[in-house]
Amino acid sequence: MTEFWFYFKMGLDHVINWSNYAHILFVILLTVAYQFNAWKRLLLLITLFTLGHLLAVLMVSYGVVKVSLGMVGFLIAMLIIFTALFNIFTAGKEKRREKLGLLFGLSIFLGLLRGLEFAPQFLEAVGQKGKILPLLEVALGVEAGQIIVALIVLIIGTVVQTIFRFNKKDWVLVISSIILGLAIPLLLNNWIF
Repeated sequence: MTEFWFYFKMGLDHVINWSNYAHILFVILLTVAYQFNAWKRLLLLITLFTLGHLLAVLMVSYGVVKVSLGMVGFLIAMLIIFTALFNIFTAGKEKRREKLGLLFGLSIFLGLLRGLEFAPQFLEAVGQKGKILPLLEVALGVEAGQIIVALIVLIIGTVVQTIFRFNKKDWVLVISSIILGLAIPLLLNNWIF
């Protein structure tokens, strides 16, 4: 049971990590346009992210994929910027936003990229022993961390929109714009050109 908590905490720490805040930014972007009544759709987006993450770590663990961490960091920053812009341009247009289904693809793709970025840390911790069970335990930690971040965003969003009478469109615009501003230095720090 101790090993379970070690790997679970590794996944949780991978998400809730202020020194590498890209994961938190993306989960905030996924969550900001939703309210509690859309929890099923939001949970699906978060779970797709986790599945992409799990798949990427699995592929690196078994030598199917080799990765350039510089390129991965750059692509993560680009996807965060793209998602922030998507939120900004679709704020207040829920029907159009949902029809596109773009967030599902972005969730899987960014999950894959974050998994590629995380794989070396995972392999260092696991070594040569069996990788499947620890990887599933890490995935549970990743999922739990993302759900925690999403719940915090949903609670803050509800408070801001009900108590302070901030409308949903403005809430999405403000938060997405702030994250866009935070993602630009992330992009510049990972610039590959």
